[in-house]
Amino acid sequence: MSLIGDGLNKAVQKAFTRPAPKSAGAQMRYLVKQLGGTKPVAQMLRVSQRTVERYVKDQIRKPRPDLAARIDREVKQRWQPQIRAKAKQKAASTGGIIIDTRARLGYTAPIGSTDQDRIRHLTIALPPVHAARLFDAQEQGASDARLQEIAAEALKEVYFQDGGRRAGSLDEVRFTDIEHLEFDL
Repeated sequence: MSLIGDGLNKAVQKAFTRPAPKSAGAQMRYLVKQLGGTKPVAQMLRVSQRTVERYVKDQIRKPRPDLAARIDREVKQRWQPQIRAKAKQKAASTGGIIIDTRARLGYTAPIGSTDQDRIRHLTIALPPVHAARLFDAQEQGASDARLQEIAAEALKEVYFQDGGRRAGSLDEVRFTDIEHLEFDL
């Protein structure tokens, strides 16, 4: 997936009320229950149906690393969908989202201003409007570049323009070379 998309997913996963299954057998049984059989799970994970059956019966206990990562990702995508939806709704309506990033930030502005890109470490609370835009774009399958643009627009409004109190002639914010990015609800 993408850097920003993964960050949003991790933020939502912090809202889970119960831990997701940990062992390969429990994860596989959960996926079989969710998808309604071993065949769709096998197709999704790109393994044989017999392999899935062996995990369900605990005949295989330790998957290879790439398969373990795929299983874990698929389980977490489906785990507690109602809790996930409530967390997104709360962030998009009342709570907002916190972004913690270390990246190269700069802007396009009129001649004579100091618009040089530089590495900045920011921890900023984004209003619910921006959280809603990020989650909506993610659900619609937006690319990482588009999510990065939305985050840059949010940083422009909240950090550089301070909600319209300064830098009114700022045109565009550049948000590149992301070294660290983390979201929190």
